[in-house]
Amino acid sequence: MDLFDKISADIMTAMKARDKVRLEALRGVKKEFIEAKTAEGAGGVLTDDNAMKILIKMVKQRKESARIYQENNRNELADAELAEASVIEEYLPKQLSEEELTAELRKIIEQVGASSPKDMGKVMGVASKTLAGRADGRAISSKVKELLS
Repeated sequence: MDLFDKISADIMTAMKARDKVRLEALRGVKKEFIEAKTAEGAGGVLTDDNAMKILIKMVKQRKESARIYQENNRNELADAELAEASVIEEYLPKQLSEEELTAELRKIIEQVGASSPKDMGKVMGVASKTLAGRADGRAISSKVKELLS
């Protein structure tokens, strides 16, 4: 079962359970998936890779919105955004711990042959593709800087 079908099935489950937060989050995901499927050049197909990118983007948006709401003392709105983000995160691969991220990045640095901060671009190119969905871009970037300096 691909991700689109799983989301559709989970929407039905959330409806039956009357889980408003989950239902709202999954409906948002399905909307984004349908838009991606019908976008010009997509050919009516949504690969799981593209679906993962959409999910990552949606989680990032929800967390950013929550941060802005918290800065403006709108905690009820921030909590709603974070709740939706946690529902969407359930469909993403397990995130790497800091130790796992460091180990993965050391392998990539060795593989690329990077030795100084000048080589950060090479490392980031490979790391972004290899660790997509399993680690946040900012976390990867800061860890690469730390390891190369």
